[in-house]
Amino acid sequence: MREPYTEMDNSTQTKLALISERARKEPELQFTSLAHLLNVRFLKECYYSLGRDRASGIDGVSWTEYGKDLDGNLNNLVTRLKVKRYKPLPSKRVYIPKNEHEERPLGLPALEDKIVQKGISRILEAIYEADFLNCSYGFRPARNCHQAINAVDKTIMTKPISYVIEADIKGYFDNVSHKWMMEFLQVRIKDPSFLLLIRRFLKAGYFEAGQIVATEQGTPQGGNLSPILSNIFLHYVLDLWFEKKVKPQARGACHLVRYADDFICMVQYKGDAQRIEQALRERFAKFDLELHPEKTRIISFGRYERENANRQNRKTNTFDFLGFTHYCDTSRRGKFIVGHKTSLKKFRMKCKDMNNWLRKIRNYKKAKEWWPVLQAKLRGHYQYYGVSGNMRSLQRFYSLTLRMTLKWLNRRSQRKSFSWNGFYRYLEHYPLPMPKIVHNLYTLSPVV
Repeated sequence: MREPYTEMDNSTQTKLALISERARKEPELQFTSLAHLLNVRFLKECYYSLGRDRASGIDGVSWTEYGKDLDGNLNNLVTRLKVKRYKPLPSKRVYIPKNEHEERPLGLPALEDKIVQKGISRILEAIYEADFLNCSYGFRPARNCHQAINAVDKTIMTKPISYVIEADIKGYFDNVSHKWMMEFLQVRIKDPSFLLLIRRFLKAGYFEAGQIVATEQGTPQGGNLSPILSNIFLHYVLDLWFEKKVKPQARGACHLVRYADDFICMVQYKGDAQRIEQALRERFAKFDLELHPEKTRIISFGRYERENANRQNRKTNTFDFLGFTHYCDTSRRGKFIVGHKTSLKKFRMKCKDMNNWLRKIRNYKKAKEWWPVLQAKLRGHYQYYGVSGNMRSLQRFYSLTLRMTLKWLNRRSQRKSFSWNGFYRYLEHYPLPMPKIVHNLYTLSPVV
C-alpha cells in the first residue's frame, strides 16, 4: 500500500502546473483566484510533506497528534479558511547559534500553521519560479548553495573580473517591510483572500518569555513561508533592479550571485564597483533596509590580484561567501584559479559543535550506539564542505574529530580507555568516513 502523501490531488497538481505555465508565458498576468487551491486534499499532501519529528509550536501539537484525526482537523481548517476565520498563532521564539558570539532567532509555527504555510509557499513557487532570475540560488527547486559557489567560481575564472563587492544586509529577516512585501505580491496576485492570509502570517507575531510580541516588520525564519517571501522581496529590490538598471549602466563586466539574503557583485572596473556599492546602499534604504556599514566592502580580486598585492606590498584579498573563504590561487601548471576553503569562523564553529556533542553523548549512550551518528556527522560535513581545493580543511577537521573523540572516550571514567594505538585498532573495525571531495568546481561546465 502506498504512503498517503503519494496519493496526490491530481486536480490541484494540474492547476499548479497550469499556473506555472501561464506565469511563464504571460509575465504581466495577475492571478485573481488562488485561495480555493487550499482544499483538504492539497493540505493533506502538505501535511505529509512536513518533518515528522520537528519541534512543536506554542500549541504543543505534534505531527502524530494532529494526524490522529487528520480528515476532521483538515475539514475544520478549510472551513475556517473559506469564511476567513483562520488566524495563525504566534510562532514560538527559539535561538540557535549564528556564530561564536551571536544567536539567530527562529520562529516555530504551530503544526496547523505549518500546513497552511506549506500550501501557500507551493502556490507562490508555482507563480514566481517563472519570474526569478538565474542569479538567485537560495530556496529554489533544483538549485543549491554549491551551484551558487560554482557560479562565483566560473564568473571570476571566465570573465574579466577585477573587483568584488562583498555585501551584507543588516538583520534582513527581522527588517523586511510588510508594506513593501504586500506591494510586491500585488504585482502578480490580485486574490484578496490569498493576500489577506499572507498578511495575517506576517502580522502573527511570536511568543517569547511568556509574552506575545506583535510584528510590524520582518519575516520570521523557521517557517515554510519565509524563504519564498524573502526571495520575492529581493527579486524586486535587488535582482530585477540589478539586471535592468545596474548592468546596462556599467562600463565593463558586472555580475550578481545571490543565495537568500547573501550576495556578492563581481565587477570589472573600480569606478563601476564604487558606483554600484553606493547605489546598493541607496536602493536598500529606499525599501527600509540597510547594508551593514562594516561588513559591506569593495576588494580587488581576480587573476591579477596576486601581482597587484606583491607590487603594493600587501596580502592578497579574500572574501567569505556561503561558509567558504574564496582566495586567489594557482593550479599545478601555474595558472590562476579561485581557491575555496572552509572559512575560519565556520571551521571553529563546526569543531566547537562536534566537541560539545561528543562531550554530552559519551556517557549518555554506549559508543556503539552513537558511533553511526558520528559517522553521519562527518559525512554531512564532507557533503557541504567537500569542494575542489578544500581537502586540507577536510583533513584537518577529520584529524581534530579523531582527537576529540579519543579525548572524550577516555573521560568516561578515571581509567583511560584507549591509547592512540588502541584507538587506531578500534578504527580498523569501526572506521570513520575519510575526507573526500564531493563537488568538483574545477571544470568548465556551464553555470546553471
